[in-house]
Amino acid sequence: MEITVRHRGGVQFQVNARGHRIISDQPLENSGTDGGMTPPELLLAALGTCAGFYAAQYLKARSVPASGLEITVSAEKELQPARMDRFRILVKAPGVDDSHLKGLQRAVKRCLVHNTLTGTPSIETVIETGAMAKA
Repeated sequence: MEITVRHRGGVQFQVNARGHRIISDQPLENSGTDGGMTPPELLLAALGTCAGFYAAQYLKARSVPASGLEITVSAEKELQPARMDRFRILVKAPGVDDSHLKGLQRAVKRCLVHNTLTGTPSIETVIETGAMAKA
């Protein structure tokens, strides 16, 4: 799995993956043009859409309609060091009865992004400059 991020000027970036693109930007008050979600919002979006996918798959496997399924993800911003913490995933499934509560909970917790965030992923940073960076 791989994406490419290219600087578009100012504080705006374009993300490319499998022929799709997303613009990431900052709000006006943070020197941006508000042309897209911020990186932390994209992280929340990744977690929310992953949770939604797993919830919808759970419901589909049980022939339960997923109409009205809605996921809200929030997190608190910490400063020392800068990071996000205390994530909260709220899954609203208005057409689903309580007998699916535990199953939906298990399904959402199987989400790839959820499991990545609850673990301690290894992150390697490699910097290429000058001639090394031209490909």
